[in-house]
Amino acid sequence: MTDEFLCPDTMTEQYVHWFRNSAPYINAHRDKTFVLMFGGEAVNHENFRNIIHDIALLHSLGIRLILVHGARPQINENLIEYNLETPFHNDLRITTREALRCVLDAVGSIRLEIEALLSMGLANSPMYGARIDAVSGNFVTARPYGVRDGVDYQLTGEVRSVDVDALQKSLANRNIIVLGPTGYSTTGEVFNLLGEEVAVKTAIALKADKLIFLGEKEGISDDDDRLLRELIPNEVEQYLRNKPLDSELLLHMKGAADACRGGVRRVHIISYARDGALLQELFTRDGSGTLISHDPYEEIRTADIDDVVGLIELLRPLEEEGILVYRSRERLETEIDKFAVIERDGMIVGCAAMYPIPTTGAEVHAAEIACVAVHPNYRSGNRGAELLDYLEAKARSKGIHDLFVLTTRTAHWFIEQGFEPAPVEALPNARQALYNYQRNSKIFKKVI
Repeated sequence: MTDEFLCPDTMTEQYVHWFRNSAPYINAHRDKTFVLMFGGEAVNHENFRNIIHDIALLHSLGIRLILVHGARPQINENLIEYNLETPFHNDLRITTREALRCVLDAVGSIRLEIEALLSMGLANSPMYGARIDAVSGNFVTARPYGVRDGVDYQLTGEVRSVDVDALQKSLANRNIIVLGPTGYSTTGEVFNLLGEEVAVKTAIALKADKLIFLGEKEGISDDDDRLLRELIPNEVEQYLRNKPLDSELLLHMKGAADACRGGVRRVHIISYARDGALLQELFTRDGSGTLISHDPYEEIRTADIDDVVGLIELLRPLEEEGILVYRSRERLETEIDKFAVIERDGMIVGCAAMYPIPTTGAEVHAAEIACVAVHPNYRSGNRGAELLDYLEAKARSKGIHDLFVLTTRTAHWFIEQGFEPAPVEALPNARQALYNYQRNSKIFKKVI
């Protein structure tokens, strides 16, 4: 249903719900350093003005911003105007001295456009009353790319160093920094650089909290054109294996992997064409594009005492429906080490517990699986099965080979996971004595 068919009260409720849910992200992002990279294609796009407005909003929320822009289409237009050609080798432009003026003209005009847009303070615009100082300068030192495979790249260069102290001082003064795809040598020469490399090297040097690539695509998709929400550097590198870096997305992916390896915790790939994609990526749990992080964005782990509140929020609706047996807060705190949880960016979205069943001997060979629950918004994946796999591995390490589950509503799902129906008598004696005949749960067993 589109907003135009929603009543004002519904729209207000949705706004309040979104705003409350975004509050943790607003607090988490304050005083953090983000590097945003976008190509010249983004600057030419009709949505670019909206992106600048969103950047201004991030600045107003206390986020320290470095903007890195490319200029490929603008450089190409200038070369056509001057009737010049620049050859490419291994997908990298060979910048001749004649072509350098086309590069500088393009980079300079884009920088001025960005500064002009950031200076907007018009009434009835998202930036009304905003005071934003944008600065640029010789923050990036470059060196020549040199001669490779017998090819002289002339005035094409690579990043040698980034002036971290100067950048930090500008950021501390609440400036937005604008960097282009150029760098300066110690001898005063200017080099044409890859904007992606400038962004990656800057993010690594500053130990930035995030590096964000804005490209044409929504993010990284699989072979079936389904958006991949989260990846780790190894998965990105597997995707890139044996592929030439001949597209914007592939350059962003390589940059993301390199940045993560260099210590940047999170890299985002989102679309510059989609209005609001930047805000959705930063202020909602599922975002709008693809996140590449050195540590998994979503992980399964053993629960600890800080997870009790999240477990209560997840379990109470199911307990009220009678699907799960009620567990008090005190009981959850006492039994917290029995639980495994799926944590997604600070939120508990799934859980399951394993209770060893006492036997007459010294060793325990059986356990009960209980409290398998997944948040309604995250039931489309295989999270329940992944929790079972995690607990089964844990059971094997403890010498447990018989797993039992008692359920009233989800019998078929457990059968799909390899459990088989069993009578009450199959339960170990200690568990048989506690069986609730009024609840009349069905019993299933799995030998692992």
